[in-house]
Amino acid sequence: MHFSIDSLIDSGIFEENIDLVNFKKDQLITFLKNMVLIRTAEYKIAKGREEGLIGGPVHLGVGQEAIAAGLSHFLKKDDYVFGAHRSHSHILALGGSVYKLFAEVLGKKTGFSKGRGGSMHLIDQENGFYGSVPIVAGTVSLAVGAALASKLKNSRNIAIAYLGDGACEEGVFHESLNLARINNLPIIFIVENNLFSSHMHISQRQPKSSTARFAYANDIEYKVVDGNNILHIADIASKYVDLSRQQKGPFFIEAITYRWFGHVDWREDIDVGIERSKEDIKLWRSRDPITRLKSSMINNNIWSNEEHFDLEREIKQMVNKYWEIALKDPFPEKQSLIEDVYSS
Repeated sequence: MHFSIDSLIDSGIFEENIDLVNFKKDQLITFLKNMVLIRTAEYKIAKGREEGLIGGPVHLGVGQEAIAAGLSHFLKKDDYVFGAHRSHSHILALGGSVYKLFAEVLGKKTGFSKGRGGSMHLIDQENGFYGSVPIVAGTVSLAVGAALASKLKNSRNIAIAYLGDGACEEGVFHESLNLARINNLPIIFIVENNLFSSHMHISQRQPKSSTARFAYANDIEYKVVDGNNILHIADIASKYVDLSRQQKGPFFIEAITYRWFGHVDWREDIDVGIERSKEDIKLWRSRDPITRLKSSMINNNIWSNEEHFDLEREIKQMVNKYWEIALKDPFPEKQSLIEDVYSS
């Protein structure tokens, strides 16, 4: 199903209730649990940054949890997933360790990148996450390369390229789409279109608000979905993942969403002269992907407020435990600075 871009980018127009018909109860609970975990972890990171416990910048995706949680449900550990600079959700949705994420943003040697990468340099190959970088569109071509390797090996493994709407303005993005289509590669490009690239609204950067036109221009099958409705994402992700495993790719998903925080750290960026207001944020918060799924499950008598309270409490306790452990972990030794830089 295609959705009207105008309706999806208008924060006051959306379908409040979510149709649960195609999904089982255990799937819905998994979706809900993963989104709550991602959000709880990111709020903890935001607080840590605000309190000065995190030395480097953090790029938060609060409000966008449904995209990674909906897609990752259908992926395998031997797939190849590549993130961007806002990738906490990507790595956690794949089953990545909350503890290792906390340790990494805190600069501890127990982190994903041994404390030397921070928020924007994450990797967890055991769970299929092959890296995130601060360079806009920097991993898109790498995902295409992984998809090409998979096809040459006649493998059923697929590649995922996460990117934002701003990355669609980079030359390597267009080259990657072209190469993927020419070779019919098993890759899914998923654009998390939150309408902002850094501090600029998409209307100030592009002639149209949708990036799916680039897929159309390259003859790539695409869908535009409500990025705040996890079941819209899961429905199309399930189809595209299955087809990609049959070497019938590439595919392109544009998920329209909104980040509650600003470009970087815990601030909302409503006071720096950009097209972003308290009213916008309030309206987009009403489209909260977690609340929408929870409410629909309660309305269909397959979930309760009590169960949700218990879920949130359990996850918060776990998050707090891992945060405290990570805080006490050691920093990398100074002599380790050049480790993994030069070959032995």
